[in-house]
Amino acid sequence: MSALIETSYFATAVLFILGLKRMSHPTTAREGVIWAGYGMILATVVTFLHPDIRGQYALMLLALLLGGGVAWWSAKRIAMTDMPQMIAIYNGMGGGAAGGIAAVELMRVANDPLLAQVHGPLALWLGVAGALIGSVAFTGSVIAWAKLDGRLNTAVRYANQQRITLAVLLVTLLLGAWVASATPGAFVLLLFFILALVLGVLVALPIGGADMPVIISLFNALTGLAVAMEGFVLHNAAMIIAGTVVGAAGSLLTLLMAKAMNRSLASILFKQFGTVQGEASEIEGSIKDVGPMDAAIQLAYADRVIIVPGYGLAVAQAQHKVWEMVELLQERGVEVRFAIHPVAGRMPGHMNVLLAEAGVPYDLIEDLDEINSDFDTTDVVLVIGANDVVNPVAKHDPQSPLYGMPVLNVDEARSVLVVKRGQGAGFSGVENHLFYLDNTRMVYGDGQKVIGEMVAAIKTL
Repeated sequence: MSALIETSYFATAVLFILGLKRMSHPTTAREGVIWAGYGMILATVVTFLHPDIRGQYALMLLALLLGGGVAWWSAKRIAMTDMPQMIAIYNGMGGGAAGGIAAVELMRVANDPLLAQVHGPLALWLGVAGALIGSVAFTGSVIAWAKLDGRLNTAVRYANQQRITLAVLLVTLLLGAWVASATPGAFVLLLFFILALVLGVLVALPIGGADMPVIISLFNALTGLAVAMEGFVLHNAAMIIAGTVVGAAGSLLTLLMAKAMNRSLASILFKQFGTVQGEASEIEGSIKDVGPMDAAIQLAYADRVIIVPGYGLAVAQAQHKVWEMVELLQERGVEVRFAIHPVAGRMPGHMNVLLAEAGVPYDLIEDLDEINSDFDTTDVVLVIGANDVVNPVAKHDPQSPLYGMPVLNVDEARSVLVVKRGQGAGFSGVENHLFYLDNTRMVYGDGQKVIGEMVAAIKTL
């Protein structure tokens, strides 16, 4: 039986890795999710045969019914615009589960110190580390969910914030070392978990603006690492492999996204993005707006068009109308491509998912590095719901908190059309100088309604 269980766990790991590989490309991502799902089903079923869980079948089935039922119900109801929130909270559940496993094992050790010898010192240290990381990922993800869902609208900052966070971290580490080395008892263990949960809140509270996708990816990586560490404690190969795969993939994604923003991970965590560092440069020019008909004429008679989608596109659910408009432009001989910034939207790959849902072929979608040198030869750029990722102050103004972040060179196009609900600033709170340039025209209104009017206008030309 043991050989069957271990072989099944190995097959699970292979399915996870193959699924992750196929998730790396939009055209195969759906298959990758299904493969990984098969791996999870296999691991869950074979766990019922594990000798350590005999007699716990009722609790396991109850947990599966409750967890699976809530996940099925919420996933069916979730809107595409709310996907980042769902991912954040589900990721938090993973971290919380890892922390819960650690709490149970460490409590058993606290009640029976002889178990410490059974586990061994390495397993105890890994268990404590997993407990700390999982707890931080849990409460940090909950804060991220609250921000993405609009329940916490701003980055929370206060005096001596970093010193307080550092002090809580140091005390938590000391308590963790005490728990791992001396099994001091339930009270110290409880205090350790409370401080670890508070630490996750303190880490996530000041994060805001364009850094949110990076911090979600970081918490995802932490969840994977916590699960892997608890797998060592439980001698569970499936948890070790799955956690390691998630932790490694999440860590790489976090570093790649931080690199795409030209910021170090430490800078994202501790330098409080969005804090104005000096007197920002004055805005030159004025905002000029046009109607959907004038915008449609510019698009219809252009040779080259680039569309830059942002979170506003997701909110307006305008992706299907946009693709309908693109097909009309292509019939007129217009070359149309999409430009995706690495942190566009509220999570990695957010815009790719939306465009794929509308049926946009992937060969029309290009990343920042692939397309950024083509804007100066583009007739019209249509920006829909994007803001910070097209703000030229990131290139020119050292006083701006956006300075240094790679942005799409939209301002270099011959003409720029920006579809936007109003004149508000982006998620970072920084005023967008693109809107005031001579070659920019604003098209105000709901994204789906405006694009729909453009589609109707193009059909009449």
